[in-house]
Formats: sequence, C-alpha cells, structure tokens
Amino acid sequence: MITMRKSQERGYADHGWLKSYHSFSFAGYYDPEHMGFGNLRVINEDRIAPGMGFGTHGHSDMEIISYVLSGNLAHKDSMGNVKGIPPGDVQRMSAGSGVQHSEFNHAKDEETHFLQIWIEPNTSGIAPSYEQKTFSKADKQGKLKLVASPTGADGSVKIHASADVYAGLFDTGETAQLSLAANHKSYVHLVRGELKVNGIALKAGDAAKLVNEQAVNITDAVDAEVLVFVLS
Repeated sequence: MITMRKSQERGYADHGWLKSYHSFSFAGYYDPEHMGFGNLRVINEDRIAPGMGFGTHGHSDMEIISYVLSGNLAHKDSMGNVKGIPPGDVQRMSAGSGVQHSEFNHAKDEETHFLQIWIEPNTSGIAPSYEQKTFSKADKQGKLKLVASPTGADGSVKIHASADVYAGLFDTGETAQLSLAANHKSYVHLVRGELKVNGIALKAGDAAKLVNEQAVNITDAVDAEVLVFVLS
C-alpha cells in the first residue's frame, strides 16, 4: 500500500527569518493524522535568512540528522563541537541524556536551505554524541547511498535507532530498486525534481508512505534528489 503526502499538504510556518515546511506535527503545527511514521518523527524543510538562526536550545533522547541542500549551517553544541555543515554533508547528533546546541546561517547574502530530521532512538539516556560525514555527488548519482544506519555500514553515520536512511540523485534514464523486508516500511521524501516511486509520480516536497511493499522502485526521474527511510 502506498499513501501520498503532497508538498502543499504539509504544515507551514513563516517566522520572517525562518520559513519551514513540516511533514509531521511540530511546534505550532498539529495534525493528528500526521504525528510521524513509525519512529520517523520530524522532517522539517527549513530556510534560514542570512545572518539568522536558532539560538542555544536543548534536546534529549532523539536522533537528529541535518541534511543541507544549499548554503552552510553553522553548528555549535555543549559537547564542544563547532562545525560548518555544507551541502553533501550529513550530520548526526544523538541528543541522549541531554545536549544544548545552536544552528546559524552566518552568510551575509545567502539563504541556508536544509532538512532537519528527527528519529526516535531505540534506547534512552545514552551519552550525547556527534558525527558528520561527506557524501559526494558521485556517491549518490544514479543510486541509493546509505547515509545513516544503526551499524554505520557502508560509511554511513551511526544512529541509535532502528532505521536506515538513503540519499540518491537521479536523472533521465537512472533507476534504482531497494528491497524491503516483510516487517519493514518505507518513507520516501523527494527533495527536488521529479520521479516515480513504485509507479506513483512525486514532485519536489512530495512524499510516499510504503507499507507491505516488497521494494522501493525509483524510475522516471528528472533532476531528482530523494531521501528514503527504511523503518522497522
């Protein structure tokens, strides 16, 4: 079974300095029909204005992934990490027993566009930790590249959650298939471009929920960037 989640159906918040689309209920956006999907709790598509950002705030017991699309996201946390996150990098922060951090766009004339992803962990109270890795265009072109997993397989960042996260870039003629175990489901979020998932057409910002499907099939792509979450 495949259920569509259209881009325009997402929640939206305009704070002036921050414009954000919420795939699931978040902050002031509440929709009891969209509280998450399995242990995938948040996908926020955020655009931060130049010179602005999120001041220091806290998290606990959540696996937080940042996936930057354009610009650069400046990260600082109570673990001592001071990092810049450019496009192509995947950042993972395990909030665990508690962490404070801030995220800013220090550019004077460029917006920072990124996805903020929260996945519920499979254990609570762990020591907070941080990891960041670069995945080139070549790593993702015409394929689904594993970028986050519970084991850190294939060079992915390691998350403390029962989820595999794949990223892919697809253009005309490029296809991919990802087999799904019988007890797994998948959430496919199209970042940009166009493609079909198991024959269902998606455009930028659209998503598809797959339940009781044997595989994720990517076809008919046009300048597409996609994230695929495999959830137990």
